[in-house]
Amino acid sequence: MLTTIYATPATPLAPTDIADCYRGAYADKPFIRLCPENRPPDTLHVRGTNYCDIGFKIDGHANRLILMAAIDNLVKGAAGQAVQNMNIMLGLDETAGLLSVPYPL
Repeated sequence: MLTTIYATPATPLAPTDIADCYRGAYADKPFIRLCPENRPPDTLHVRGTNYCDIGFKIDGHANRLILMAAIDNLVKGAAGQAVQNMNIMLGLDETAGLLSVPYPL
């Protein structure tokens, strides 16, 4: 599943502002991966995983911030998220049972 969100910033933003904000918010989240600048997330890279890849682009001409995220709807969107929540509730490592790839990519 690929999600795109468009926002109009109240003040001008630099790419480092957005990247720093994301890094601060998701630094300790094991299943969030931030894409390098100018490489949008792709469903190919999250297929069969519990990862959520996040990227962004600033469109200076339209004064628009474009935020993108990709997940595998069957893993992160349903079963994998349930296992992750169960791990947290039971005091287990959050990543337990979720790091193996279930089928060849």
